[in-house]
Amino acid sequence: MYKKDETILFLMLQSIDKIFEFSFEFSNVDDFVGDGKSFDATMMNFIALGETVAKLSQNFKDQNNHVEWHKIQAFRNIIAHDYFGIDEDEVWQIIKHHLPKLKIDLDNLNK
Repeated sequence: MYKKDETILFLMLQSIDKIFEFSFEFSNVDDFVGDGKSFDATMMNFIALGETVAKLSQNFKDQNNHVEWHKIQAFRNIIAHDYFGIDEDEVWQIIKHHLPKLKIDLDNLNK
């Protein structure tokens, strides 16, 4: 693995950890969205996550195609370009159901 890809994986894991940190205290989507600071901070870290994917080498992404890199970038684009049209329930589902698996996948790649 290139050093650059290793650094990017580290940054991606940091963004995921921050998303968990900003959302862990909430038990439902309404409370989470109701706390504007936590919701906005989470959205910024989703954007950062998508931005870092774009910086990974294509070779690295091709070798690790079990990770849905394009979906991470696509979600970033939705947030960045349609912020007020975001489906808050979808964000909650991603945090609770998809992000934990992504973290495991990235942790395994970072070893």
